[in-house]
Formats: sequence, C-alpha cells, structure tokens
Amino acid sequence: MSLQSRLQQFGAFLAGMVIPNIPAFIGWGLLTALFIPAGWYPNAYLAKLSEPCLMMLLPLLIGATGGRIVYGARGAVVGGMAAMGVVFGSSIPMFPGAMIMGPLGGWLTKELDALLLPRTRKGFEALVENFSAGILGFALMLIGYTVVGGAVAAVTSTVGAWAKTMTEAGFLPLMALVIEPAKVLFVNNAIGQGVLTPLGLLDARQYGKSVYFLLESDPGPGLGLLAAYSVFGRGSARSSAPGALIIHFLGGIHEMYFPYVLMNPLTILAVIAGGLVGNAVFVASHAGLIAVALPGSIFAEIAMSPRGGLVPVLLGIASAAVVSFVVAAPLVRRAKESQNPRPAGPETGDVSSSRAG
Repeated sequence: MSLQSRLQQFGAFLAGMVIPNIPAFIGWGLLTALFIPAGWYPNAYLAKLSEPCLMMLLPLLIGATGGRIVYGARGAVVGGMAAMGVVFGSSIPMFPGAMIMGPLGGWLTKELDALLLPRTRKGFEALVENFSAGILGFALMLIGYTVVGGAVAAVTSTVGAWAKTMTEAGFLPLMALVIEPAKVLFVNNAIGQGVLTPLGLLDARQYGKSVYFLLESDPGPGLGLLAAYSVFGRGSARSSAPGALIIHFLGGIHEMYFPYVLMNPLTILAVIAGGLVGNAVFVASHAGLIAVALPGSIFAEIAMSPRGGLVPVLLGIASAAVVSFVVAAPLVRRAKESQNPRPAGPETGDVSSSRAG
C-alpha cells in the first residue's frame, strides 16, 4: 500500500471517530456560541455547561466510538474507559488522547477475547468476557491517567507553541502550503481533527475564539476553484462543477473539489494561493471562530463566528475564493478536456471538515 493510501486510510479512520459525534459537536458549539461571555447571548449560568462538554463529553464519545469501530459494543465500553484516563490525566481537551486510547481499548479487547474465549468452558463465557474487559479497561484507565495523558498534552503543547510562534512572527498564513495539498490527498481529517482542532480548542478556551478553526475549514479556496471550472471548464468537468460547488460551499463536503485538482494538478497553485490570502486576511482582521465548524460549510462558519466577529470571517473566506478563482481561471481555460472527475463523496468523512473542511 502506498504512502498516500495509508495517509488516506488514516484520515478516514480519524473521521470515522468524529462523524458519528457531529451532533454532540454541534450541540456544544451552539451552547458555546450562544452563552459564553463572547457569545451571542451571554449567560453565565448556562455557559457552565460548555467546559464539561469540551473536557469530558466530547473526548469520551470519541474514545467510545473509536473502540466501537474496532470491536463493536464491547470495544466501545473499554475504549470509553481508556479515554476516561487521558481525559482526567490532562488539563487540556484530550481529543488526540481519546483518538489513541479508544481504538487501542477496542483492539486489546478483541485480542483478549480471541485469547481467552476459546479456552473458556461453556457457560462461563459471559463471566470471562465481563471480567476480562473490566480488568483491561481498569488497566488502560490507569495508564491513560498516569502516562498517556501527560505525554499527549506535552506534544500538543509543543505543537501549539510552534504554531503560536509562527502566528506571532506573522507566518501563520504559510500553513496553507501544507494544509491545501494535504487536503487534496484526502488527509484533511488527519490535519483538521488531529492537529488544528486541539490547538483551536486551547486557543478558544483562553481567548474565546481561535483562527485555527478557520485554517482547514475555510471553504473559500475550493469555492474559487469550482467557480473557475463552472465558467472556464470544458465538457463534463464544466457541467459537473456547479453541483459540486453547491455541495462543497453549502454542504461543507470539501472532498467535492479534490478530484478537480487531481485532474489538473497545476490548479493546486490556485487553492494554495487562496489559502495563503485567506489566512493572511484572517490574521490581519483578527478573525476566529468560537468552536470548530462542522461541517466546513458557510452556514457552519457563520454559526460559529463570535458576536461582532462575522465580518472578518466572511472577508477571509471571500478573499480566498476570489484569489483562488483568479489563479485557477487561466489554468482551467488552458487545460484539455478530460473525463468526468466524478467528485468523490465523503469517503474520509470530512466535516470541517469535518471536522471540520
């Protein structure tokens, strides 16, 4: 299996842990957007729910879902127990830790059952299953609490410090050089949910909003590219682009524009340019979202914008779309007619993606 395929598979696995929990993210996002001090309708009493949801509910759901993906209901129980350890073993939102411990709990439960059940006398299966899973979950909870939580927190803090250094030095827009090509290779979920979302959660917890939520979920670059195909494309690419544009921009399924880049690789320059300019506008205008925009549609971006902070968000998205369109137009116009790119569905489950974009 190629490196690209492995990265795509990894991104799809991460998305599989997040997608079923999108309702919880939306609920928490609405709660946060409405009631925290920087929200639309500040309410100190109701805002108290935001922190427990962020610190406990969401990571535990992700950990349990990761365990379920690997080994069904029993994996979900042990995965949730394992995630509980990292949740309380760190003072930061433990999404990466839950994404590690949840699937690990499910996998170890599966392996333990394969080892013990063939050797278990008939009639004692339920007893062995329950006690073995309980003991395993207990052990993983302790390991997560004493070791993994602190280690993941240290790595997250290091990455966060690096990202903040880039931000303070004015280099944050350059992240588009990595984010946009990675998105086209369908590893947008790995970046959005594995790196940028944890950083954004830390930032929003301190400042009430974060620009990190916008870097991968910005629908502007893809909007500009698909608009260029809609106007200057040829054949099936032109006829399919308007539909892909609607699904991408309004529905937040960023995968819709990836095949259009792959069919004409030079157009990667357009989405990179759009991302660079959009990020620069976000930074210059102090734009940010209160919570992660899932899925990465214009509606989610608007809903998660802080009170008084909608214009900078829309300005950055519009700038990214315009620049992407201008750069893509001549590249698309010169391209020879090619086969229908058959826009991919959300096989990686992007919601910023997914997720986050």
